Amino acid sequence: MRQALRMLLWKSAGAWQVKENGRQRGTMEKEALREEVLRLGAYRAEFIETERIEADASFRKLCESNACGNYGRSYMCPPDVGEVETLMGRLKDYRLALVYQTVGTLEDSYDFEGMMEAGKRHNDLAQQVRRLTEQLDCEKTLHLGAGGCRVCDVCGKKTGDPCRHPEQAMSSLEAYGINVSTLAAQCGMRYINGKDTVTYFGAVFFS
Repeated sequence: MRQALRMLLWKSAGAWQVKENGRQRGTMEKEALREEVLRLGAYRAEFIETERIEADASFRKLCESNACGNYGRSYMCPPDVGEVETLMGRLKDYRLALVYQTVGTLEDSYDFEGMMEAGKRHNDLAQQVRRLTEQLDCEKTLHLGAGGCRVCDVCGKKTGDPCRHPEQAMSSLEAYGINVSTLAAQCGMRYINGKDTVTYFGAVFFS
């Protein structure tokens, strides 16, 4: 699977041209990429046309409430990541998104350590998806995750340093004004997956 996915090019027909060492090796359906993301650890993964995704500047208020404590303390979080209207406009540069979710099990609703561990597993998956899609012969991709960027233990924003890993840094769906609960429903996913669980979402957008 990994070898077959080394070089892929999105076609409007809904398939991928498979290339290896600069030579065309046939085509592959989107399903192959979705299945690879599931194999990497996603609980669910589905494609959706970007024009169907609901984005509204009011959802930025979820970030401004600073429930995660990263507002103004991370380059990938508001306000440093950019004006929400600008970010929403960037979504129009992409026509397809692969949305994926992870579900972690908690001891109870107060299991903060369990939430953090589930968040780490989700971030690890997001980076695996990023590395996978770097091998695709796509004009442009955009990766959005859950919550703030977790590549570094301490963001350079807090220490007055520039971003240490700009090629890996990842903003959140909410920072781009995306209604994640609606997105989940559109993809046939549950936003909440039962008692004593925590669910995280991510997406990769293809131009």
